[in-house]
Amino acid sequence: MTPDDRVAKISELLHECGEAHHTVYRITDGADDDWASWYSEWLLTLSELPDLLGEAPVRSHLTTLLVELDREFAAESPGGEWEDFYAQRLVRELGA
Repeated sequence: MTPDDRVAKISELLHECGEAHHTVYRITDGADDDWASWYSEWLLTLSELPDLLGEAPVRSHLTTLLVELDREFAAESPGGEWEDFYAQRLVRELGA
């Protein structure tokens, strides 16, 4: 799998995770102050993320990275989908 293929697949997983999170938190319209912990758990236990990265990152590291990516995306306003932005960074930071 090429690096671009990995990024695309991880972006799809992030989108799927976001949809699942919104469904679970539908009563609050998706609002969850601890969203990154929920995403980390889902990505590590219910998705192919560890295989795509080459190894499973430590959950706390992934959680912290997701929070940092959220801040970067908001600060940089790079355009495009957040999932693509996060996926590129996750491959760069965590890909084996």
